[in-house]
Amino acid sequence: MKSTKATVKIIAAFVGLAFVATISVGPVSVQADTSRAGAPFVQQIGTYDYLAGPNYQGLLPIKEISESADIGLGTFNNLDGEMVVLDGTVYRVGTDGVPKKVSTKRLTPFMQVVDFDPKASMRVAPNTACSALPEIVDTLVKSTQGIVSVKLSGVFYDLELRSVPAQLVPFPSLMDAVGSQVKFPLGRINATLVGFRQGPDAKGLGAPGLHLHGLSKSKASGGHVLSCVTGPRVLLEVQQTSGASVHMPHD
Repeated sequence: MKSTKATVKIIAAFVGLAFVATISVGPVSVQADTSRAGAPFVQQIGTYDYLAGPNYQGLLPIKEISESADIGLGTFNNLDGEMVVLDGTVYRVGTDGVPKKVSTKRLTPFMQVVDFDPKASMRVAPNTACSALPEIVDTLVKSTQGIVSVKLSGVFYDLELRSVPAQLVPFPSLMDAVGSQVKFPLGRINATLVGFRQGPDAKGLGAPGLHLHGLSKSKASGGHVLSCVTGPRVLLEVQQTSGASVHMPHD
């Protein structure tokens, strides 16, 4: 049984194009790119590589990192639904597609959050597909590296979300687990999408590329973003981070 009273923090800083990782318990000395001085670190429990193991067993309670969070995403113990963090509140979206606030005592195998203070923004051209957003984000931050926190808000002409049911031991592969997903085609809707763009130097920390979860403005719908098409005046806000602080259980 793993204790949640102590935590190993793996601090990953992006220095130029280099990836630096330090493992420590307690105070940690962190190197960071001076061009991003003051930029926050992504706080996360577990990693995408851990999840893809497949390992869906919860590692730590959400409260380990949720108190300093503005936006974020993740999942729950046994891959039981999609997590969306918006304005500091943690929501779980099950296979009914309805977001519900959850106790921060719940365990998670993977979660990424950030103290979001966007440093660049733009209006995305109408009829822009989600598949085109990674290049737009890279252009806005002038880099393809590191982890960029992302928020999109406004009316989408077409938005499709999904959730995944809880998985049983022995855990299936992540691909097979996602194969049991329930899709929510929402069509035209006012929504907020949040997440992270992981660059090549952040491989394994989060899902590759641009990973987004979302909530409708009414909070009646939510989930993992499968596809979208922007409507008029969708606002894209981004913030390049200094790296990631990965929280793992310590026996």
